[in-house]
Amino acid sequence: MGLGARIPVRKRGFLARGAVGIVVVVGLVLAAGGCGGGGESGDGRLSVGVLLPGGGASRFGQFDRPLIEAKLKELCPGCSAVVAATPDPAVQRQQLEAMIVRDVDVLIIAAVDPQLLHPSVEAAHRAGIPVVAYDRLAQGAISGYVTFDGATVGRLQGEALLKAMGPRASGGQIVMMNGATTDPNAGWFKRGALSVLEGKVKIGKSYDTAGWRPENAFVNMKGAIAALGAGNIDGVLAANDSLAGAVISALNATEVRPLPPVTGQDADLAAVQRIVRGDQYMTVYKPYKPAADAAVEMAVALGRGESVASIATGSVDNGTTEDIPAVLLPSVSVTVGNIKDTLVKDGMYSISEICTPKLRSACEDAGLIR
Repeated sequence: MGLGARIPVRKRGFLARGAVGIVVVVGLVLAAGGCGGGGESGDGRLSVGVLLPGGGASRFGQFDRPLIEAKLKELCPGCSAVVAATPDPAVQRQQLEAMIVRDVDVLIIAAVDPQLLHPSVEAAHRAGIPVVAYDRLAQGAISGYVTFDGATVGRLQGEALLKAMGPRASGGQIVMMNGATTDPNAGWFKRGALSVLEGKVKIGKSYDTAGWRPENAFVNMKGAIAALGAGNIDGVLAANDSLAGAVISALNATEVRPLPPVTGQDADLAAVQRIVRGDQYMTVYKPYKPAADAAVEMAVALGRGESVASIATGSVDNGTTEDIPAVLLPSVSVTVGNIKDTLVKDGMYSISEICTPKLRSACEDAGLIR
């Protein structure tokens, strides 16, 4: 179940947080840009390193990165930062070590592989550089953590799947397409889902998807169909939208009809469009702005040598460090009936982005357009 199996969480009520921000000088070449190297200057300027597990069309490239940049700019126009993005754990470790050499004041890290990054996180700690773990709980001496409550995400997926299965929710057979064991969140999601599903449905097959890679989920799903039979799968618990897309592709490739309900997570545009078409039942929407805001608030406070106690809503342990101040944010279940009241209302997508000409009829049926 991965590192996520060892995340004890202690919560307290959500606290109001002040505004935070920094101007970001973006680049994968860590010697680039900004106000020079690390070390806080007398006027409070900071050098901030931001490491993300994906860029471009990924969730982190589309949403997290620009939100982090905007919040940084709001708080500290005189500060500088370097943003590096890669899905390769070895490359991310090199990026982190380069930022230590650069002597940044503070780091925000969404780890590709928390275990592989552990020695480099410890090196940052020895160098006096605080680390804020973002989205995924890194190993080592972490000074703060911001994420969405993984148990809630899993419960939302499990509850939605049972609802979609209808009468088959009692004794029906499902496939679980979980995330990568190297990601501590994957085990968290899995346990949350199982807390709802166990004792109600039969789990015919359960997979931990290496690297969260859709191609691995596709192969696994085809194997599940071959082993269980096309007509004997009543639902699929897919841990995120990329895996959901691969699961649906495998179901279509083997001509499974009707498609069983499939869950997801991240509210990817392609997944929202699959929900409108009726191919995917639900996704979990995680409002990214509060997460980005909290991570930047923690990073700036830590970079200035201040406490993050007033920002944190609870604390977590990562197996190497106890009582890490944490912000654990809520998530929202999205189905075809509440797309307008959630994703569109929050400005994540416009109706025109969702409702392409090919989806016009389905969007009309969903009440998104007239």
